[in-house]
Amino acid sequence: MIALGIDTSNYTTSVAVFNGQDYDHVRRVLDVKEGMRGIRQSDGVFAHNKALPDMISECINRSGRDIAAVGVSTAPRSVKGSYMPVFTVGHGYAKAVSAALGAELYEFSHQDGHIMAGIYSADAKELLKRSFLSVHLSGGTTEILRSEYNGHGFTNEIIGGTLDISAGQLIDRIGVAMGMRFPCGAELERLAENTNESIKLPFSVNGAYMNLSGVETKLIRSVAGPDPILARSALIYIRDALKQALCAAAEQTGLSDIMIAGGVASNGIIREGLSGMDGLNVRFASRELSCDNAVGIAILAYLRKH
Repeated sequence: MIALGIDTSNYTTSVAVFNGQDYDHVRRVLDVKEGMRGIRQSDGVFAHNKALPDMISECINRSGRDIAAVGVSTAPRSVKGSYMPVFTVGHGYAKAVSAALGAELYEFSHQDGHIMAGIYSADAKELLKRSFLSVHLSGGTTEILRSEYNGHGFTNEIIGGTLDISAGQLIDRIGVAMGMRFPCGAELERLAENTNESIKLPFSVNGAYMNLSGVETKLIRSVAGPDPILARSALIYIRDALKQALCAAAEQTGLSDIMIAGGVASNGIIREGLSGMDGLNVRFASRELSCDNAVGIAILAYLRKH
């Protein structure tokens, strides 16, 4: 049995297949105009519509066409009112493919796909049997969740995260100010690796919640072009603020298992600083599956059908 997964997020078109052990996928990052800090939803919808037909055909043809389940992300998160127009594109194609192939259709949230991709790539299937802390660390979301697999997706309770901008927004805004092309995560990390120096910045963390807009203002005022020290300072601030918030979340919930996923979780400086937290079992989605993708959605559909 093979499950097909489709995810049309804010910045990436993704299609994947999963056979119970291995996955195959195709992914295409949406083009963002130089100097911009994001993409309009209407432009995202157009780009997804243009890319999806060939990507779906490619994945189905490579999988052997034995598609018994189709999974799709229909909203950013599994909460009432969570909505972005870009997800309607994947939803529409998924319904058409499901009907054409006579395959079951399963709907999930984009966030659940990230969490499942993390569990799979970290070989942490035991987390499907108990509560754990998950961190959705991406371009638009920085949330600390109490998560539990419910046989379909995940029941997620927000217990921490950012109260203003996300970690990804902080990275991208500083990167764009330095002249980088959006999204800026990979380029900012490469720049930061050119130095071991950083500026000590005061934390704004209260329990499991943090604020990032103050440090954004401070760093951007200092930008006068590509600056390795400022780049490293931003990433270390995110790492250390998140570390403090996670310690508070673990103490609050009594949970020691932590799964970190989402595009920002692919950053090496952040990963290195969080991987050795005393008393906590911190795991990350693989770098490949940290970014927006349909692999987690395909795995969820496979489990639901299987």
